[in-house]
Amino acid sequence: MTPYIKERIEAFKKASQNRGRLLIDCPDQPGIVAAVSEFLYKQGANIIESSQYSTNPEGGRFFIRFVFECPNLKEKANEIEAEFQPIAKRFSMDFKFTYVFEVKKMAIFVSKELHCLLELLWEWQSGDLMTDIALVVSNHEDARQIVEPLGIPYYHVPANKDIRAEAEAKQMKLLEEFDIDVIVLARYMQILTPNFVAAHPNRIINIHHSFLPAFVGAKPYERAYDRGVKLIGATSHYVTNDLDEGPIIEQDIERVNHRNDVEDLKKIGRSIERSVLARAVKWHLEDRILVHRNKTIVF
Repeated sequence: MTPYIKERIEAFKKASQNRGRLLIDCPDQPGIVAAVSEFLYKQGANIIESSQYSTNPEGGRFFIRFVFECPNLKEKANEIEAEFQPIAKRFSMDFKFTYVFEVKKMAIFVSKELHCLLELLWEWQSGDLMTDIALVVSNHEDARQIVEPLGIPYYHVPANKDIRAEAEAKQMKLLEEFDIDVIVLARYMQILTPNFVAAHPNRIINIHHSFLPAFVGAKPYERAYDRGVKLIGATSHYVTNDLDEGPIIEQDIERVNHRNDVEDLKKIGRSIERSVLARAVKWHLEDRILVHRNKTIVF
């Protein structure tokens, strides 16, 4: 990355060295908020944000996200997590502590259409997407001249259905080498294998150029035009082995009419795709998303 961006990320880490997040998923019952709040208070933490949701107060699932400030959090993190275990056991919690100063490392996969990549790079350069873009991987060379001047390593890994296993082996090695936290498919036009997906559960974010569940799969704009739709949209979701059916993170739409041809739909759609993907990625980086079955709770 460029010295300016590196300096900004380091400044962010320093400013957030005492800030943490706690995400909880557990059976709903009385006392959860009180117990966790008291625990954080005893650790010397100050809760600065709290969002919660219950699927049903009688026998449902309870989800909550805390953001807190705690003096000397870097030094105390392991101790806090260990001391939280009895509360987690008492309420049968699935929980996760994250630390804002641990900036997530991101890999972007892209093919020939670059609008989503460009949006992510712009958000990153402007400081609105706090992440370390560790590398960009593509099955084409088109984006190299955009990516490398920003100091981001660019890897051309040819991929198609005939060499998919070989390509994914190279990609997996790169992801391991760079210790990647999240993978963003910014219009990467290749289907991932079950092995690749299984290795990164709820850590692969895709943008689909359709308002799912409509027009799953290829050529959604052509099919939308043939159907005469009056609204088109885009969907960002976590990748699963069921094509375009993973948990939906964000969607948006725009109105169209009979005067719009396929190229018009694609142009309008690209604008929607950019903003939808950027929002989804930002929410993931900020630990705002909890996955429940095939749905998401976004705080």
